[in-house]
Amino acid sequence: MNIRNARPEDLMNMQHCNLLCLPENYQMKYYFYHGLSWPQLSYIAEDENGKIVGEEDPDDVPHGHITSLAVKRSHRRLGLAQKLMDQASRAMIENFNAKYVSLHVRKRISEVEPKYYADGEDAYAMKRDLTQMADELRRHLE
Repeated sequence: MNIRNARPEDLMNMQHCNLLCLPENYQMKYYFYHGLSWPQLSYIAEDENGKIVGEEDPDDVPHGHITSLAVKRSHRRLGLAQKLMDQASRAMIENFNAKYVSLHVRKRISEVEPKYYADGEDAYAMKRDLTQMADELRRHLE
């Protein structure tokens, strides 16, 4: 398994991974916008054959926000979502000095945001404090 920055040629496969994994999907212009706006924050997980098996995309807010995090069913329980989140979190700290990162998760998957999704389903609003990770990164650089 390999976690790396997404490249423009990955965008179609990122969309495909999202379509396979999540009920909330986005048009290709979404992937182009995020890939071009924040290339340093978009990551993919690829298998030994170079096939994309997971992806995450950031959003434009003063703190970090993950708008899409997906891992194909065949590659779950390998820690890929955690690795993608860690990589993106580090990049958010290094590039934008983010203090925290947020992610919304459908209520049925695991504080609820009422009717957050287009289909009216509620979402949990999850927030990860990046202070400790930022301190560790600073210590590592000293």
